[in-house]
Order: sequence, then C-alpha cells, then structure tokens
Amino acid sequence: MEFAHIALALALMPVIFGIINLRLMPRLSGKPPAGTKVSILIPARNEEGNIATCLDAALASTGCEVEVVVMDDGSTDRTAEIVAAYAARDARVRLVAAPSLPPGWTGKVHACARLAEAATGTHLLFIDADVRLAPHAAAAMAAHSAAKNIALISGVPRQEMKTIGEGLTVPFINFLLICYLPFGGRAIQRKPSLAAACGQLILVERRAYEGTGGHTTIKGVLHDAIALARLFRERGHDTEIVDGAPLATCRMYEGFAHAWGGFIKNAREGMATPIGLPVWTVLLAGAHLWPWALLPGWEAAITILLMFALRAAVTWRTGEPWWTVPLHPLTVLVALAIQWTALVRSALGLKAGWKGRAYTATKGA
Repeated sequence: MEFAHIALALALMPVIFGIINLRLMPRLSGKPPAGTKVSILIPARNEEGNIATCLDAALASTGCEVEVVVMDDGSTDRTAEIVAAYAARDARVRLVAAPSLPPGWTGKVHACARLAEAATGTHLLFIDADVRLAPHAAAAMAAHSAAKNIALISGVPRQEMKTIGEGLTVPFINFLLICYLPFGGRAIQRKPSLAAACGQLILVERRAYEGTGGHTTIKGVLHDAIALARLFRERGHDTEIVDGAPLATCRMYEGFAHAWGGFIKNAREGMATPIGLPVWTVLLAGAHLWPWALLPGWEAAITILLMFALRAAVTWRTGEPWWTVPLHPLTVLVALAIQWTALVRSALGLKAGWKGRAYTATKGA
C-alpha cells in the first residue's frame, strides 16, 4: 500500500540519525588542566524541596576546584534559609539575592546572567535546582571543554520518572534530540540552526561566555538553552551535546499537569511555529502514529517494530525507565498535542506562565 511505503520511509530518517548519534555521542571522563575552577550556578525560586540535595551533590564534586553560587529568585519558602545554612558551614557556597526582574527579561535568564556576574570560575556550570551532579561531572565537562576547545557543553541528565504522566512526556526530549537532530548537536557541525542544549546542565567557558554577551544577549527568551547554544555558534564558538546520563540525574516534573505546563512554556521557541509544526506533525505522526491505522499490513508492522526498537535503544543509552517504552506512541501523540496547544495559545495572545510569572511567548533566537 502506498501509504505504508510513505510511513516506512518516514521511519528510516530517525532510525539512521538515531544509530549514528547513539554511537557518536561523547561520554566524558578525565580531569581539566591545573588552575581550572568550575562555578556551579543554581537559579532557585521556591526550591526548598530540592535545594539541599542539589547542594550536597554539587559539593561532592571531585577532580577540580568548585564553588557553588545559588541565586534566590524571589522565593517565598525556605530556599534562602537552607542555602544560608550551607554557606555558614562551607566557604564554597554563596547565596545571592536576585534583583527585581527588569522589563524585557525572563526570570531564569535574568538569574543566570546575575549568577555569571557573581561567579569567579574559569568555567560556569549552570544547573537547575532539581539536578543532582555526579562527583566527576564538573571536572569531566571542563576537561572536555579544554581538550576539544569547545566553549559550550551540555547534556540531558538521566531523567527520573515516577508517574505515567511523566512517562508520557519527558522521554520525548532525548528521543527528539537523538533521533531527529542531524549530528546530534555535536561540534562536528557548526551550523547555528543545528545547535542544541539542555537547560538543566550547561557548562560554558567563561571568556567565550563574556565575549558573546551570554544570557544578556538572549534576555527575553524562555528556552534559554537552545538560544544560548545558537548564540555561541553564531559568534564562532563550538558547542556540543554529550551523554548527560552519567553526569547527572534529574526529576524534571512531578506528574502530567506539571510536565504539560513546563513543555508548553518552551514550545513556541522550539517546534511550535506556524511553518515548522505542520512539517513536524507529518514527520512524527507519519512514522509513529499513522502505521497503527495501516495494520495488519506487513510494512506497517515493520515500521511499528522499528520505532519501538529505536525507542528502546534510546531508553537504554539514556538510562530512562524501561516501563516508558510501551508508551511511546502515546508519548509522540502527547508531544504533538503540547506543541499544537502552544501554537494556538500564542495565536490567541495567551501568555506562557511558570512559577508565578507570565510571559508573552516570542520566537527564540
């Protein structure tokens, strides 16, 4: 059947990209040159449930000198109190308070910019408060940066998921990055439009960061990671996605509603554009959803098996829970629903909101 041929053809692209990217995605180790100091920078807004564990992991870093700077971004809970207690007993920890949010800035981007100003390290490692660094992570990322002359290094931490709602949403991050991004964000390709980064785990070389203007240059975006990576490439610096699973863990969201809101926030600066989203819908639905309507045809069955095998390979490499693999077709369906919802909301002039702030969604850099 002609439709089955098309579905199988659409499935071959992610299979090819996935095989190549899974084989070539760097896994980091090693120690950086003498004199390296990594500033671990954590923007925190109402993170009393996460911040202590995050600090414990960051302070367990080995292989290079570190400092940990936390910016309390208007928290109304015990976040600042907890960090202040750590700072009182460990000189490597500093607590700074975010100034009032200026017009035209988004909250996290503003906090990251101010954190960079407060940092004293040769490298800046931006992490979220729900990230738990592995002891070797800071040193290994700085070592890779120095050895390969790569100004920005990022990876997706191993994602912890405990609910069906998380399993229906979070795995799409790694699947999209590995199976649909040519070159997988590696430094071998310098085109800005093919740059990628994960905001949970980004290390930058300080001089390159300052030379590009860093977060100040992208002050109005919500999806700061991809905008920062594109900025670096536009200014002539290499950026690279590496295997983040051995470097850190993160429970990104807690349940379906939380995940839906988080992905809606970033969608308009990613896939959810009037020109791009129809193309993405054909690519994703054609390979992962359409074949189910074409059963019991043999080509449809092969396409479905290929997609599950690909998803299983990504799940194995990224350390995500195996129970999420059977949910894969629903994960793609939910991802498309999120993107179309974000596009419609933008067309209606509805603002994106996160952690008590509302922003007018704009197209990212």
